[in-house]
Amino acid sequence: MGHEGIRFVSEEEARRSDAAERELPSDAKVPAKVRVFKSEGTGMEIVWKDGHRSHWDFAWLRNACPCATCHDERKRAGRKPGEPKQQPQTLLPMYQAPPRPETVTPVGHYAISFHWNDGHQSGIYSWDYLRRHCACEECATQQVS
Repeated sequence: MGHEGIRFVSEEEARRSDAAERELPSDAKVPAKVRVFKSEGTGMEIVWKDGHRSHWDFAWLRNACPCATCHDERKRAGRKPGEPKQQPQTLLPMYQAPPRPETVTPVGHYAISFHWNDGHQSGIYSWDYLRRHCACEECATQQVS
């Protein structure tokens, strides 16, 4: 008799999981205004219908790509969405252009997609995903508790 599929978690981890899976109010995950500052290279801002304002820089968005490949790689490395990959220490680090979208495309009425300057383009950033990963001070405090 195997135990595949059974995973024991701490009470704290179970509480965090429950909070992450709770349904958000509809106004909290519907944007009233979306601004992508592609020319300035500063990121994306969303003003939600409930009045909340969220901002993400492009580096965070690229490192938080929700596609299956990026999600699995982050999970294996133990990184959270938005955390950069560990870069190997070398004497002469190679220049890497900062992440910037070449194109930005709405996906129906529920998401946005970026074609990044590194060629990656399979991530679909749903409004729900973005709201759950809001990095403002107010949301960061709620995610910790």
